[in-house]
Amino acid sequence: MTTPPPALLIAGHGTRDEAGAEAFRDFVRELGRRHPELPVAGGFIELSPPPLGDAVAELVERGVRRFAAVPLMLVSAGHAKGDIPAALSREKERHPGISYSYGRPLGPHPALLNVLERRLDEALGAGARTPEDLADVTVLLVGRGSTDPDANAEVYKAARLLWEGRGYAGVETAFVSLAAPDVPSGLDRCVRLGARRIVVLPYFLFTGILPDRVRQQTEGWAAAHPGVEVRSADVIGPEPELLDLVMERYEEAVKGDLRMNCDSCVYRIALPGFEDKVGMPQQPHFHPDDDGHHHDGHHHDGHHHGHSHSHAR
Repeated sequence: MTTPPPALLIAGHGTRDEAGAEAFRDFVRELGRRHPELPVAGGFIELSPPPLGDAVAELVERGVRRFAAVPLMLVSAGHAKGDIPAALSREKERHPGISYSYGRPLGPHPALLNVLERRLDEALGAGARTPEDLADVTVLLVGRGSTDPDANAEVYKAARLLWEGRGYAGVETAFVSLAAPDVPSGLDRCVRLGARRIVVLPYFLFTGILPDRVRQQTEGWAAAHPGVEVRSADVIGPEPELLDLVMERYEEAVKGDLRMNCDSCVYRIALPGFEDKVGMPQQPHFHPDDDGHHHDGHHHDGHHHGHSHSHAR
């Protein structure tokens, strides 16, 4: 008899916005519909029902002994690094005999960057997107904001990856809470950099109080600066790319294949403008002081990735 695959537990942040909480619950139900072979449940760390503990209890009642937990979060801040692991270890004490593996946060995955690009297109409106059009557009990517510098740096990384190869004038970064620059300061910066058309792009999965605040602050700033064209884009939402990515994180957690970051590795993933690098053979750098190597004077700068693609852990 084959062992059933581990169940999938989705860990959400929680929101005081009922529509946002319902979007999460809908998303979990949709994952369950798409994967009838898997028990799927989801819960929140704070603010909205059901709590994560209820989701674990529901899986245990269904006979689940092993599960993989995936944090439904774009960046790894305090919740993904501390709160969820702490909650999971508490559940292990409550339900002796269960075991779990823990997956990675979602972003900044190329699949999500493609959804963000689509949201920008929608905000800019129909019509041909010529390179000249895009070269006039400055994007302000707005993250949640955290007291964790690493989490804030992840939003900058997403902004840079969104900018690479897509032809926008620039992608600047701001935060809606806990971290500077805030949305008005981010918009001011875009203007100082010469922006003519700005699209404010919320780096959020689902609708909620914070994305609403981003839109309100954007509209307030735009009203005070009638000379600048400012548009608001929508959140990522429950797109097929997001459903697929959660399953990718689940598979990694189940296999224990929590690799170093290869999501945005130019030698693995076709990133805009760098498609020719995928699968390129990797060459070591020859250090001039390293005896025993030939000194042919050639540099392999374009080919060095800093790690082996066997991705041994």
